[in-house]
Amino acid sequence: MKGFSNRWKGFPDYIIGITKEIWEDRGVGTLNHYYAPDIPVRSPMGIQTGNQAVIAATMATINEFPDRELLGEDVIWSGDENTGFLSSHRLLTKATHSRDGQFGPATGKHWQVYVIADCAAKEDTIYDEWLVRDYGGIVRQLGLDPRAYAADLIAREGGPDNAAKPFTPANDVDGGYHGTGNDNAWGQRYADTLNRIMTHDFTHIRDSYDRACIGEYAGAKRATGWDGILEFWIGLRSSFPHAEFKIHHQIGMDADMLSPRAAIRWSLDGAHAGWGSFGAPTGVHVHVMGICHAEFGPYGPDGIGLRREFALYDEIAIWKQILMQSQH
Repeated sequence: MKGFSNRWKGFPDYIIGITKEIWEDRGVGTLNHYYAPDIPVRSPMGIQTGNQAVIAATMATINEFPDRELLGEDVIWSGDENTGFLSSHRLLTKATHSRDGQFGPATGKHWQVYVIADCAAKEDTIYDEWLVRDYGGIVRQLGLDPRAYAADLIAREGGPDNAAKPFTPANDVDGGYHGTGNDNAWGQRYADTLNRIMTHDFTHIRDSYDRACIGEYAGAKRATGWDGILEFWIGLRSSFPHAEFKIHHQIGMDADMLSPRAAIRWSLDGAHAGWGSFGAPTGVHVHVMGICHAEFGPYGPDGIGLRREFALYDEIAIWKQILMQSQH
């Protein structure tokens, strides 16, 4: 790969390798090399700008969870060495809450959640990033309620007028990556599925998902089979029944000794107008930032079935938006 160290066998090896080097091998200082000085890192909780902000947050996390592991499960990617690459990197991360920190006094409890990071890279440098961590899943496994945790976080940050604002399109910045993925058929197939679900065509799940599908969802929830998958998607969509659904980035792949698969970054933007996963409707405007991965296999009604799905959004960021506006 042009401009990258020859120690990497390819782009997925680079992404998995530097992730381990930075966060598990404690090579935090290498962020000065791997991350651009002014990189924007967007998560549902807000935007961090510059590698120094990432370094500070990384050290705080390592301190609170010294045994944290980040197990790279897949890198779904697009692009080339001339225009640059975009990796959608799925990690299973686990740790023990062994020291006091942002999650309060150490509980000794173990947690395990998924994270998906979309990183734009060119010539050995990551310069633009979108990251969705299952924040609600961590909170739940530490014995806390996501809504109550978000309310406490707002109070700690000085109340609704002063608390850090979650990410919305209004506070986005241009980090330099303007790609939208590729036109691979597997990405298009999954985009069609998400579009149909978001237009309330929930029967599509029984028509296109493998009956034995496993869903790994926000809140550290695992669904097995159609009923659990329906519950997850209906719970989200019914909270924001009229919100605009938009796909921002779409990749399909059929390579690397793995099942055909897809990665899609998306958003829901609109009113908290219905009963669903986020309680009684408040009418406030909410932006949901989501990233999904899907894997396909041969056991579906038409000879193809979606057999594994990973769908992440950040419950804490959503509750924070609802509560910050409702408390006025």
